[in-house]
Parts: sequence; structure tokens; C-alpha cells
Amino acid sequence: MFIDELIPMAKELIEQPIAFAGGFLSGLLRLNLHEDPVKSWIDEQAGSTSYTTPPAEPTNGKSSGPQSISID
Repeated sequence: MFIDELIPMAKELIEQPIAFAGGFLSGLLRLNLHEDPVKSWIDEQAGSTSYTTPPAEPTNGKSSGPQSISID
């Protein structure tokens, strides 16, 4: 049973060992990939100068956050 849970992780390790090791190490060190110095290093390696955030989804006139309702 425990072996079944390790099979996908072992498969990723075999297919892409460097990427797996980097992701595993960043998880162990709890690194946030969107903060410096990690972000600047990733940008440098990718040849990119800045990180662009994905566009926000439209809200259709609704405000964000909790809404209060009344139930009769």
C-alpha cells in the first residue's frame, strides 16, 4: 500500500532527476519561488527580466471577499 504512493514520485525522479531534486530541495527549505533571491535567479536562468503575474479573472461586478446573507 505504501509502495503504491511512492511509485509516482519514483517515476518523476527517474524521468527528470535534476528538476525533481530542485523541487524537492526547495520544498524542504520552504523556498517561495516568487520572492528574491530565488525569483531573480530563476529569471536569470530563463533569460527573462521580470515575472508577470497571470491576469485576474473577471468578477462580473461582484466584490471579492465574504458576503453577508439573511435567511428568513
